Amino acid sequence: MRAARVLAAAVALAAAMIVSACGNSDPLAAKGDCTSDALIIGSANFPESQTVANIYTEVLRINGFKVDTKFDVGNRETYLPALRQCAISLIPEYTGNLLQYLDNDATVTAATEVTAALRDALGEDLAIATPAPGQDSDAVVVTKATAEKWKLTSIADLAAHSAEVTFGAMPEFAQRPGGLAGLKKNYGLDISSDKFTAIDDGGGAATVRALVDGKIVAADIYTTSPAIAQHDLVVLTDPEHNFPAQNVVPLFNAAKKTDKAVAVLDAVSAKLTTTELISLNTAVSGEAKIEPKAAALAWITAQGLNSPIG
Repeated sequence: MRAARVLAAAVALAAAMIVSACGNSDPLAAKGDCTSDALIIGSANFPESQTVANIYTEVLRINGFKVDTKFDVGNRETYLPALRQCAISLIPEYTGNLLQYLDNDATVTAATEVTAALRDALGEDLAIATPAPGQDSDAVVVTKATAEKWKLTSIADLAAHSAEVTFGAMPEFAQRPGGLAGLKKNYGLDISSDKFTAIDDGGGAATVRALVDGKIVAADIYTTSPAIAQHDLVVLTDPEHNFPAQNVVPLFNAAKKTDKAVAVLDAVSAKLTTTELISLNTAVSGEAKIEPKAAALAWITAQGLNSPIG
C-alpha cells in the first residue's frame, strides 16, 4: 500500500534522527510531580502502543515540550495507577476497552457513544484529547483451515464448537466484560478455564504462533495486526458488538492536560487512520522489524509533522 511505501522510504532518514530515550528501568519507582512542566509519556507492553507513544513523544518535542519517556509500563491494570499518581503524564489508549475498564456496566458500542460515555467515566483525575479515526479492535481470530473446516464466518458460528475450542489471549481477557464473559453472554461461546491460555503479549507474535501451530484454536488478536494478512488468518465477525469501538486516544493525567498539548496531539490523531496504524504495525512487526522509534520518526516525516504545528 502507498502508506507502507512512504513509511519504508523515510526509515533511513528517521534512523539518523533518533536520540537516546529518557526511560527509567523502574517506570513506577516513585510518584511524579503533577505540577512539573515536563510530560512523561508512557506506553503499554505491545508494539503498537510503543510506536504511537513514540509518535506522541517526538511531535511534542518538536513543538517545544520537555518530554521524558517510561515505555513498556505493562497492561491497563498497571499503567492507570501510574497515570493517576503522575508517574506518567500521558499514554495512548483505546476508547472502548478503557470505558469498559472504568465502567463495567457500559453497554454502548458505537464510536461516538463510546467517546461520550468515556468522558463521563474518566472522573476528575483523568482526561482525553480527541480520539483518532483509527481503530484497533479486539477480534476473535482463527486459522483459515479452522474457518473452512467448521464453516465459520462469525463468532456465533464458533459457539457450536465450544467444547473443542482452546482460546489464547492476554491474561486480563479472562476477567474483562468483553472477554470470556462477553463471548459467553453474547454468543454462547463458553470457554472453560482449563481451555483458556493466557499469553501476555498483546495479541502479538507468541499468540499468533500458538494459533498457527495449533496449540490454540482461536485467539484475541487486534484488527490492525499485520499477522492477519501474513498468515492468512480469518477474523470472525462480531454482529452482536461484543467488542466496542476502539479508537486510539491520548489519555492524560488531568493535571497534565493543556490546550497546547491537546492541539498538538489532535493534529497527530487526525492522521492516525486505521490504514496508517496497519502500516506502522507492518513496519514494526512485519518482515522489516523496524524499531518503534524509527518507525515513528519516519511516519512523522511522511505526515509532515516534523516541524512545529501552526
